[in-house]
Amino acid sequence: MWPPELMKTALAYMQKILLQCVALCLLLSASTALMADEIRLPALDPKLAKISIVEPERDSGYTVGDLLTRVVTLEIKKPYKLLDTSLPIVGYEKRYQGQIIGIELRDISKEEREKADSTVYTIALTYQVFTRNVVAKPAALPPEFVKVQGGKDIYEYRIPSWNFRISPIAVFGEVKLETDLSPFRGPVQKTDKQERIILNAALVVLALAALGLVYILGVHAWLPRMGGPFARAYRELRKLGKLPASDETLKLGLGRVHQAFNASLGSSVFSGNLEQFLQQKPVFAAIRHDIEQFFDLSRRVFFEQSDAQQFGAEQHEWLRRFTRRCRDCERGLKPEKQV
Repeated sequence: MWPPELMKTALAYMQKILLQCVALCLLLSASTALMADEIRLPALDPKLAKISIVEPERDSGYTVGDLLTRVVTLEIKKPYKLLDTSLPIVGYEKRYQGQIIGIELRDISKEEREKADSTVYTIALTYQVFTRNVVAKPAALPPEFVKVQGGKDIYEYRIPSWNFRISPIAVFGEVKLETDLSPFRGPVQKTDKQERIILNAALVVLALAALGLVYILGVHAWLPRMGGPFARAYRELRKLGKLPASDETLKLGLGRVHQAFNASLGSSVFSGNLEQFLQQKPVFAAIRHDIEQFFDLSRRVFFEQSDAQQFGAEQHEWLRRFTRRCRDCERGLKPEKQV
């Protein structure tokens, strides 16, 4: 049996040896992992791949929480294939020289499309900014390395980095505008593009409305369907309206409207052949009752008038409104209601 002091010394020595062995194993494991990280795969021949990248719209003005999306389109010739296991991992914080740079991969999506002699991979990478500074500072989306397999061989392909700038959340200190002319920030441009579009649209609507009013209310014959018999009659009745209302001017107006009816049908129109007129000119059917009133007024003025029966301004005004309704029918418009 060993003395207690000797056994205590032996146990302490063995414990020390064991701790040294454990430390040596950990050191060897870390060295092996470091060597594995430093081992780089051979680069893929540039002739076998073609890349195009759609970067974010701007390269400055980003702050905490902003998202940056870049779309990478990678076309690889067959039989080489992109390894999905080599794609960037969502949630991984990017590092530079071992330091966290405050940019994290938020989302990734991949689409694959086959061609005759190649495969097209569309990779959308969305990053989020988790860093800030009191002043604007440069930053970069670091390069991504993906693996491409061809047969038993595996190659590495580098997606290049992209530089941008992170802006402070608030202005630090006093800023003088004349000294704050950074070449990275373009001048503030005021554009009136939207106002010009609205103005042009309003002018077009106004022009169309004006043309519509001219067509409906116009008395000239230079627009389509504006030179018909009733349009000419209405112009002449407007001229007669400037004269004092009398039986003679009323007879002139009635005679002019009769001429318009005859010219429209191509033959004489009376109350007896009104049905024939409406059959050939159905657009006037909407004012059939007014036409009957017109022939009744004409009969009373020309054949049944007595000294006791006088016609005044009311009949003149009615005749002008009636002729205008006939003109509207002639143009294919909906006539206004007769009052």
